Amino acid sequence: MDGRRRNPYELTHDTPVYVISVAAQLSGLHPQTLRQYDRLGLVSPDRTAGRGRRYSARDIELLRQVQQLSQDEGINLAGIKRIIELENQVAALQARVAELEDALDGAAATMRQREAAVHASYRRDLVPYQEVQQTSALVVWRPKRQQQPD
Repeated sequence: MDGRRRNPYELTHDTPVYVISVAAQLSGLHPQTLRQYDRLGLVSPDRTAGRGRRYSARDIELLRQVQQLSQDEGINLAGIKRIIELENQVAALQARVAELEDALDGAAATMRQREAAVHASYRRDLVPYQEVQQTSALVVWRPKRQQQPD
């Protein structure tokens, strides 16, 4: 959510407002078919305190999709349930990818700011020194031996 409080009377695509008879009419299905789809877990409408089903506009779209897959594509209900589960999983993963991309963009911006701060802190009076003559001498370093106490 964007941090603003929503109007409790504002209707969204997910607001459960349709009773089963209206949902059946809007989807072109019989109410008993809607009950069966609910039992199978294909479309799970919200419930009122008295356990009555309330369908949202998103539920109506899903009912139409189930009908289209069943009648036009010849897919059985178990297959349709799996398709719906996979579509929900894809949507959740896409949302997670978007979330991670936002976090990555934020981290990259922070790193650019830190890098700019480091570059700004460099002393400008220091310059790199390169020796003109290069040698190929090998220097061996040996640490001093510690004396043994007497």
